[in-house]
Amino acid sequence: MSDRKVIRRALVSVYDKSGLVELGQNLQGAGVEILSTGSTAKTLQSAGIAVTEVSSYTGFPEIMGGRVKTLHPRIHSGILADQDNPEHLDAIAQLDIAPFDLVVINLYPFAQTIASGADFSECIEQIDIGGPSMLRGAAKNHGSVAVISEPSQYEQLTQALKSGGFTLAERRKLALEVFRTTAEYDLAIATWLQTFDGEVLPEWFGRIWHRQEILRYGENPHQMGASYSEGATTSGLMGAKQLHGKEMSFNNYTDADAAWRAALDHAEPCVAIIKHANPCGIAIGQSISQAYSKAHECDPISAFGGVVAANREVTEEMAQALSQIFTEVVVAPSYEAAAIAILSKKPSIRILTVIESKDETWEMRPVSGGVLLQDVDRIDAPGDSSSQWKQVSGSEVSADVRKDLDFAWRAVRAVKSNAILLAHDGASVGVGMGQVNRVDSARLAISRAGERAAGSVAASDAFFPFADGLQILIDAGVVAVVQPGASVRDEEVIAAAQAAGIAMFFTGVRHFSHA
Repeated sequence: MSDRKVIRRALVSVYDKSGLVELGQNLQGAGVEILSTGSTAKTLQSAGIAVTEVSSYTGFPEIMGGRVKTLHPRIHSGILADQDNPEHLDAIAQLDIAPFDLVVINLYPFAQTIASGADFSECIEQIDIGGPSMLRGAAKNHGSVAVISEPSQYEQLTQALKSGGFTLAERRKLALEVFRTTAEYDLAIATWLQTFDGEVLPEWFGRIWHRQEILRYGENPHQMGASYSEGATTSGLMGAKQLHGKEMSFNNYTDADAAWRAALDHAEPCVAIIKHANPCGIAIGQSISQAYSKAHECDPISAFGGVVAANREVTEEMAQALSQIFTEVVVAPSYEAAAIAILSKKPSIRILTVIESKDETWEMRPVSGGVLLQDVDRIDAPGDSSSQWKQVSGSEVSADVRKDLDFAWRAVRAVKSNAILLAHDGASVGVGMGQVNRVDSARLAISRAGERAAGSVAASDAFFPFADGLQILIDAGVVAVVQPGASVRDEEVIAAAQAAGIAMFFTGVRHFSHA
């Protein structure tokens, strides 16, 4: 026995009129009686489609500019009546109410309205009341009623009309889409209203992500993984367009995100090369090609199999150099046609175009039993500008040294704690990261820099708790250091810098990253 429900009577009331006339024609062609409201009814009638207006059916006019039109027992009883329940059918029959087999509703565009910068009163008017009520009622009663909540489902409805109705499994899936839609809609309203309560950190927050694709696996082969985005986004890494290469992996995404953010920390043409979430090279240059060459020179061994991000269009010259090295992913805002042709010769390299970056306000970090929330760390805090730094030792530095210090301070934000970054001529030359003490990070940075440490500058993401880490940099020939300061032993550290005759600057702000 088939569990399909024949569609004989439909309620149609939509804000988005795309595909509406064709839908109405298909319903009429299938012999479906149509009830409708306001502008939806007018659109259908103007196309020659027979429609009964809801106000005519209920005997109650639309009032208050349409705020009240479908909030009526004759409508909601027809939606909520369980057609397999004799008591329900008898109750509505006594009141001369016919049940609906189909509800087609889409909601006022609340999220789009607030995103447009509309004033408060206009946003309030875009809070749909009747629409969500009818959708939820039909979804609850999906045993009897099919519910369509998006124009993208019209084709599925057309096929169901030809097949004699929706199956129970199909109606259940449509109901699930309704509850997802209304949950997201209500969350958008609540989140918006909460912005008026004056709280900097919200009392509560919620986010809804939509699955984009199931990945081959997660961080390791035994883990499942998938990518998600907040709706149909075109921004950030989740909105990237892949032009070539193998499918992205979990680790590709995390490294590409770190590389992209690192490159965007700089106004000049910049390239960041990331391996296992840490930079193995960051550089700025007069051209994006020069920036890539300088970044690669920092640590060519680690750059093998890395992820490259450029904050400018990838040129043919950069692509020629990049194609000589095995690279997992390259991310950029655009590519010259010749660059794509060169890189596409590598079958595995993933070529991503990120059109824009969403300016995230908050970032979350899950912990056992909950989540931590903080605003995103950016290089825009008071003290990040070199003009605001306090020089605590040494003589006045040259413009070139000052420029390198500024670059190093911006670049060290991308390095995981404890972070020491050595720089020269707008490029990292040695990076120490992920150590449990600053001394080992300093040694690692010096080791990777080798002879290039002499004459370089250093940035430390947090203060030196003792003078020993600084002394390692001094002994290697570092000429200037920038660090946050504020250690209880600042005087000891300053004295070591003063004795060595090197310039040291305190920013008063730190960019320390555990994750």
